[in-house]
Amino acid sequence: MHLQLKNTFSILLAGFAVIGLCAPVLAQSGEQSKEDPALQIYRSSPTKINNLVHTKLDVRFDYAKRQLNGKAWITLQPHFYPTDSLTLDAKGMDIKQVSLVQTSGAAVLKFPSEAMLKTAKTSPLKYEYDGKELRLKLNKTYKSSESYTVFVEYTAKPDEAEVKGSAAITDAKGLYFINPDGKDPKKPIQIWTQGETESSSVWFPTIDKTNQKTTSEISMTVDKKYVSLSNGKLVSQKPNADGTRTDTWRMELPHAPYLFMMAVGDFAVIKDQWRGKEVNYYVEKEYAPHAKAIFGNTPEMMTFYSKILGYDYPWVKYSQIIVRDYVSGAMENTTATIHGDFLQKTDRELLDDDDRQGEAVIAHELFHHWFGDLATCESWSNLTMNESFADYSEYLWFEHKFGKDAADEHAYSAMNNYMESAEYQGDHHLVRFHYHDKENMFDAITYQKGGRILNMLRNYVGDEAFFKALNLYLKQNAFKSTEAHQLRLAMEEVTGQDMNWFFNQWYFGEGYPTLDINYDYSQSGTAKVIISQKGDKVWDLPIAIDVYAGGKKERHNVRVTEKENTFSFPVSAKPDFINIDADKVLIVKKTDRRDLGTYVFQYKNAPNYLDRREAIEACLKQQTSNPAARATVIAALKDKYEGLRSLAIGGLKLDNNDIKTAALPILTDLAKSDAHSQVRAAAIKQLGRLKDVQYTSLFEGALKDRSYLVEGTALNALAELDIKKAYQLAKSMEKDARGLLGSGIASVYAKNGDVSDVPFFAQKLEESTGQDKIGAAIMYLNILGSVDDTQIVTKGIDEVVAVVENFNNSWVNNYIINLLTPMAKKKQEKAATASGDAKAALNKQAAYIQQAAQKIKENTKEE
Repeated sequence: MHLQLKNTFSILLAGFAVIGLCAPVLAQSGEQSKEDPALQIYRSSPTKINNLVHTKLDVRFDYAKRQLNGKAWITLQPHFYPTDSLTLDAKGMDIKQVSLVQTSGAAVLKFPSEAMLKTAKTSPLKYEYDGKELRLKLNKTYKSSESYTVFVEYTAKPDEAEVKGSAAITDAKGLYFINPDGKDPKKPIQIWTQGETESSSVWFPTIDKTNQKTTSEISMTVDKKYVSLSNGKLVSQKPNADGTRTDTWRMELPHAPYLFMMAVGDFAVIKDQWRGKEVNYYVEKEYAPHAKAIFGNTPEMMTFYSKILGYDYPWVKYSQIIVRDYVSGAMENTTATIHGDFLQKTDRELLDDDDRQGEAVIAHELFHHWFGDLATCESWSNLTMNESFADYSEYLWFEHKFGKDAADEHAYSAMNNYMESAEYQGDHHLVRFHYHDKENMFDAITYQKGGRILNMLRNYVGDEAFFKALNLYLKQNAFKSTEAHQLRLAMEEVTGQDMNWFFNQWYFGEGYPTLDINYDYSQSGTAKVIISQKGDKVWDLPIAIDVYAGGKKERHNVRVTEKENTFSFPVSAKPDFINIDADKVLIVKKTDRRDLGTYVFQYKNAPNYLDRREAIEACLKQQTSNPAARATVIAALKDKYEGLRSLAIGGLKLDNNDIKTAALPILTDLAKSDAHSQVRAAAIKQLGRLKDVQYTSLFEGALKDRSYLVEGTALNALAELDIKKAYQLAKSMEKDARGLLGSGIASVYAKNGDVSDVPFFAQKLEESTGQDKIGAAIMYLNILGSVDDTQIVTKGIDEVVAVVENFNNSWVNNYIINLLTPMAKKKQEKAATASGDAKAALNKQAAYIQQAAQKIKENTKEE
């Protein structure tokens, strides 16, 4: 599972900032979103009474009723103790028949044929059903050496099931019918499933727990014009006389029930391969020409991960499918990953994916096929064994494919996401045995912090030991359920070291260290570093310290274990720079008490992304007053990594003549010719702030850029010079207003404030899907704040609120509230200078907006 919303939302806001839309600070609503300790109860691993062995499903879809008519043959064995009963998870179903299937010997255990099932004897079983669990009384007491098969005929009614989603997975009804009646001409007809956390049991009866594994066979009867996708290999396609077709997908290796999946629709299937195995990409037909641009690195990823893990991709195929209205980011269903349609982009749109979020999601879900699908967390308390690894796989892939700077930038963003979440939503243990709801485990601690912890672990033990231990862990736990201790034991077996200190501190503890760092050079020939730990907890921190002195760099590996540690290093001269945490791997907040000269030296000499970023940020603060800082910032405009070039550009203060004189020639060149659209756009945005007509031709030229981001930024820059001209240009560009060009056009329309442009915003909101709807809602609010038609304003506010309520995410809620509040105030201020009907209308609008904000606030409290 990929937690796409939080990351995408942050990136979305950054994109709006680039093109000039308002971006308020998120409300500090942590007290509302922090989990009440009184609600946190101990969550044990599910007790295993019966074990799933094989699951056979035969399903048909009722589009009109949005229901599934199914038959399930479930083979099980008692785990250890003899038992005469079975409890299956089955949420919101109509149960029509429950019986015991009696076949010859153990043949039923592995893929029973239709003929075998037709001739098998069945006998009814007594059962009780409460709408959530199906409790069966078996025909006898079975021992652990015996297997048995039960048959359940049922109707799944996902729209009627009493289930609840979360911030990570916005809905939990398991089975989704998208536009089933075809009434929406702009939306395809699709069916898809989402099993995590325990939603598979909405569409088939099972033991819906992570510590269960079963082989499977799923037969889907679908309209012959559609394609289908499920786990495993497509073993047969049988045409039926009624115009349907029955596709049977067979999974011969066991996997957890939450990883079962189905998808049906009018998809284009683009074929690829890896070492003779099928690798397929399912997209809407419009995007077929772009499928390889979206997914084309998948075979290389499979090779890379197989190599570093020493364990080849273990499954029979790998397919990826993009669906509409998906309830999360993406899901690693075994052999058949589902992605939300935020991933579905044209090759032009992909030009602006400079942070490579799409690539990160693809890598994340693939890595799950080792960590999550092959070796599966035994309970949601140990979700780190799935998600932290998948999060870290993004770093590994970026490092391999795009270079260490790109990987470190990705890790820096992840670290900030975690720390921001800890501040506003509370911090917890990585392995969490106490929680209120399993959905709370899907957070920045499990994902982003967990990924950074693995990076620290890799750095501590070394690459060779780290990957050898991962190989050992996978071999020992393949097709099993696991917990964090199994990883610890694998690390200990490979390294020969006791690793309890690391796991107790980082896996079974919470928080992160805060360090205060001071230096003492008073003793000739000696440099002292004093590291103080703030707060009550004392951390055990292996730290690499690089001392730059006398033209040389010397590495010292030390260990911080006390509230205050002093380390002394022999030096031939006063150091130019002492680099604490030189590998930049620690999860830490630090106050590093050193002068600007060390940062200037750091930028020129320290190699890592974070070294250079720290130096740029320090120099940006003093660019107007310190020539050395200014020179460093100007040098950073040509940094080898595009992300740091953008950072330096964005921080320039061009109202200073010295900076302006030095920077303008470089900015002009970057705006025209940098290879990365984010850099070109950042340069254009800075030049646009000057409101200088000499750049008119540059901005107009940028309107022909292949990057939508650059086009949108250039359009806004022109609007600063001539809003009427920019408005006419925006009108001419509407037809191809994809990506951030649409946001740029929206910004121009909002500045112009013409009520006739409102339909553009309404249409964008209607057409957008998934998380793009939040961006469209924000754009919509910008124009609504500028028009005075009460009917249009109230209708638009209603549409925005509906989108926000559907997302059910506190980050989104608070952001929208922070947009609505000043919007209402602006209406009130305008009303104060108006009279008559105009005054009444504006006050009515302000009141309506305030009511909308209050409604969203109350919904946030309910979460």
